[in-house]
Amino acid sequence: MTNSSQRAERHAIGYKPEPTGAVKRLFRALGFSIHGLRATWHSEWAFRVDVALFVVLAPVALWVGRTGGERALLVGSLFLLLIAELVNSGIEAVVDRIGPDRHEFSKKAKDVGSAVVLVALANAGVVWLLLLADRFL
Repeated sequence: MTNSSQRAERHAIGYKPEPTGAVKRLFRALGFSIHGLRATWHSEWAFRVDVALFVVLAPVALWVGRTGGERALLVGSLFLLLIAELVNSGIEAVVDRIGPDRHEFSKKAKDVGSAVVLVALANAGVVWLLLLADRFL
């Protein structure tokens, strides 16, 4: 039996991996995630700026928001910006790995990654403006 057919058979009969295996996989995945955060921190100036904004604005969000929902929107918009920057950095790394040659698909991928960050930034701006206007005007 091939590895994929073994997996399919185990899945079909309700096979569940042992908890220790799942815990090991979880910790490995956590290690990969931490490595990705560190790599992005060291290589991407924009990510460091976004983290600094998060550190400054997250406590402000907790103070400005009157309800749990408002606080979640304010802080969530900041998390979304970090997520977008991480995705953009991943796209750029993959495109750069392919090679230094200019190609229309490489440009499109990088432009789309940049657009993701722009949309997340616009989202954060709108959320913050609307809630701050509601609170202070």
